[in-house]
Amino acid sequence: MSKLLRKPEGTSGQVHHVTPENAEWGYVGFDLHRLAPGDRVAAETGDREAILVLVEGKAEISASGEAFGELGDRMDVFERKPPHAVYVPSGADWTAIATTPCTLAVCTAPGTGGHKAQVIGPEGVALTPRGKGANTRHVHAIAMEERDIADSLLVTEVYTPQGNWSSYPPHRHDEDNYPEMTYLEETYYHRLNPAQGFGFQRVFTEDGALDETMAVSDHDVVLVPKGHHPCGAPYGYEMYYLNVMAGPLRKWRFQNHPDHDWIFRRDAD
Repeated sequence: MSKLLRKPEGTSGQVHHVTPENAEWGYVGFDLHRLAPGDRVAAETGDREAILVLVEGKAEISASGEAFGELGDRMDVFERKPPHAVYVPSGADWTAIATTPCTLAVCTAPGTGGHKAQVIGPEGVALTPRGKGANTRHVHAIAMEERDIADSLLVTEVYTPQGNWSSYPPHRHDEDNYPEMTYLEETYYHRLNPAQGFGFQRVFTEDGALDETMAVSDHDVVLVPKGHHPCGAPYGYEMYYLNVMAGPLRKWRFQNHPDHDWIFRRDAD
């Protein structure tokens, strides 16, 4: 199995734990907790910031000494409702107590203390279409660069209809060369509807030094340290993924694969 593909460790509790150390990179961390009512998760951020995303279910969340109350109203991720999320700065702590069955994503990256703890969404997070034809997908921009709510983190979620492609045409953001491109590590947390389905993700560089094609199942995580990273959803199965990106600059600048950029240019006309 590819070292870029992370299978969940069980079906309850902490099922994913991606750190810069075990991913062998420098910025992105990603944990996933599948909680029963009454389960409690707590952590200190240290020198990192966090965005807690309620993928499904409800939880009482507090951070930096502030109680935000019960958050979440999306009981199934494929309802496509905008999610509730909470930003937690570096040098703080947070607690989440599930009040229903709950899937909680914890996205982390280096923090500088430049932003305060706050609730993100669902207000201001709209489902936006992107692409054309079989390249159509729908995006919730939870914490992208147009929202000044984090030091390093960029977080978004995407719904790809059955039979469609996403993160396509193939693109990369693996060079620190702003404004042409920014270096951003990235994780993909995948869900499938129905849950027994599968999808595909390819991660590859133009020189062929990295070329991995993975079949992804419900709750899998894919690491993208560099290169292009398109996804495909087979007929009959809708694909969701939650993206976490971070690097030295909190901006998303990418370049399409030169062999396939004609698709982007044609659709932009």
